[in-house]
Amino acid sequence: MDETRNELKYFKYKSYTRKNLEEIRELKNLPEQLIEDVKLVSLVLPFRTNSYVLEELIDWKKIPNDPIFKINFPSKKMLEEEHYDILRKSIESGDSDLKISNIVSKIHHQLNPHPGGQVDYNIPIHKGEKLNGIQHKYRETVLAFPSEGQVCHAFCTYCFRWAQFVGQKDFKIVFSEPEKLVEYIQESEEVQDILFTGGDPMIMKAMKLSKYIKPILEAKIPHLNSIRIGTKALTYWPYRFISDSDTEEILQLFNEIVDSNLHLTIIANMNHPNELKTEAFRKAINKIYETGAVIRTQSPLLKNINDNANVWVKLWKKQVNLGMVPYYMFIVRNTGAKKFFEVPLVEALRIFKRAYRRISGLGRTVKGPIMSTILGKVKVAGITNIGNKRVIVLQFIQGRNPNWVGRPFFVKYNTKATWFNELEPAFNERFWFEYDLSKYLAPYSRKIVQDINEIKHKSEQIKNETQGSIKT
Repeated sequence: MDETRNELKYFKYKSYTRKNLEEIRELKNLPEQLIEDVKLVSLVLPFRTNSYVLEELIDWKKIPNDPIFKINFPSKKMLEEEHYDILRKSIESGDSDLKISNIVSKIHHQLNPHPGGQVDYNIPIHKGEKLNGIQHKYRETVLAFPSEGQVCHAFCTYCFRWAQFVGQKDFKIVFSEPEKLVEYIQESEEVQDILFTGGDPMIMKAMKLSKYIKPILEAKIPHLNSIRIGTKALTYWPYRFISDSDTEEILQLFNEIVDSNLHLTIIANMNHPNELKTEAFRKAINKIYETGAVIRTQSPLLKNINDNANVWVKLWKKQVNLGMVPYYMFIVRNTGAKKFFEVPLVEALRIFKRAYRRISGLGRTVKGPIMSTILGKVKVAGITNIGNKRVIVLQFIQGRNPNWVGRPFFVKYNTKATWFNELEPAFNERFWFEYDLSKYLAPYSRKIVQDINEIKHKSEQIKNETQGSIKT
């Protein structure tokens, strides 16, 4: 694949899933077993690609090692061997679709579909009602999952929100009533930012996206500073900002956000420098810049994709060169195909430091490596000796309790650990934050009780008034 593509090619968007996999002509020259594995694994891990990814991003001469192919096409080792074998035997035995579907559902439930307490602890309560499709984990930021934006132009095999795409209703996080979001934000004066996420909000038509954003602009909420939109569209379908039928309406909406004195940040997921090579990508980011929006970038550290400091140096340098702001290097979350992509925390820190040292100050806006845990965002900050003990230094950069932010803590040195739950306190039986943990893992429990008591009190009042009027 060429280092850069200076010619702007135009594509008609065409998506491919497991159902029409055979229509992908590039697969015809690949080993049959590889294709069969894609078919089988995509029963569990959602698969979707498109014409742009196939023709512009994947280098078909380097299959199966091409990085974009790996993050887009499911493969055998992304499933546990046990899960793969159970499914294979079921298919080869000619089991019914219903039986296979039941096996898939059981596997899904074993893959930790909602990491970080997304469903159990992040959903706010407002006026006694659980606001499904809205999350409020950190004091200053609310996440919103618009129902029409819970799909993507193409799927990533490492995606920690894979459960949004597998068709199980009890897995989905969605909302469709923007007025409830506005009311909640208005009454939550601590909130500074709204992050529209998914899926990918940029899959939505401009009219649909406006349905969620314009009521916020019209409300003129004094304590709201910014709107963020999380997307992979810049690298998976840059034509969303160039030539789609409603591109002008999308860019106009961005203009309206900025003109409303709100900061607009596009949170762009970019995993490898190969995603940044096309002329379409460069044209798309320039279209966004013209609206006054800022592009911040993030990616997990992925084994066999970008687990090399040279890749990150190239990625961050190119992003800065193109006017973007490197934001986060994440540790791949404990869900889905984690075992295929995971990198030990000690190794992740080594990669981050080696890359960080080789970029200029403009690129050192990036934070990492970061675990998005049930407690908050935890940075792997360093490795040191305290007395005669080798320890890993961790630090909260976000927390359910804002007072945790910035506080370091120490865990036993562990070269194999890939996630927070594999770590042990270095000096005590418990971490210091565990003593008030229950309070922050149920942050709305008191609010629920207050709302229920208030409703009961009002009901009793109405009942008494009604009985009094009958007697009279």
